[in-house]
Amino acid sequence: MNLDFEKTDGLIPAIIQHANTMQVLMLGYMNKEAINKTITEGKVTFFSRTKNRLWTKGEESGNYLLVAEILQDCDNDTILIKAFPQGPTCHTGSTSCFNEETPKGFLYKLENIIEQRIADNDETSYTAKLFARGVNKVAQKVGEEAVELVIESKDNNVDLFKNEAADLLYHFLILLKTKNQKLEDIEEILKGRHK
Repeated sequence: MNLDFEKTDGLIPAIIQHANTMQVLMLGYMNKEAINKTITEGKVTFFSRTKNRLWTKGEESGNYLLVAEILQDCDNDTILIKAFPQGPTCHTGSTSCFNEETPKGFLYKLENIIEQRIADNDETSYTAKLFARGVNKVAQKVGEEAVELVIESKDNNVDLFKNEAADLLYHFLILLKTKNQKLEDIEEILKGRHK
């Protein structure tokens, strides 16, 4: 890397982005030593201006940022680090220091809502009741919704088609939870196939 530290008084901004979701997680500053340590150890290390020393993100919490890729901007005075967070990035417990919990859209938010309803085990929750019936019942429901979507796709009622598609996605998310998988896991397979 050919970074221009003189332009920025020895510290360059480092934008940290989730390697999969592309969510901006935080901003920190790095000197030459911090960048070298980050590259060598594979964990994001900053120069802490308040502590006046190198600081590896997660050194106390265990919430490291594991480096996937480091890019520099066109002016050679800022870097972008794509990383895999090992827990919350922000000291507040949030995913991002920019108070953005779900960068990938509503399906990911819905996945979190489903997980919460299952965890709450509320007897009035359809989601919790279906999940409690086990993988066979959830898989059966996904099959039923898929058939209903196919049937509606043959007709001309777009509203019914969209509603059946929504039902299928919703039940698919519950099925993923029964298999202890995440939507992001399926997305990774699709990304891999795209390559």
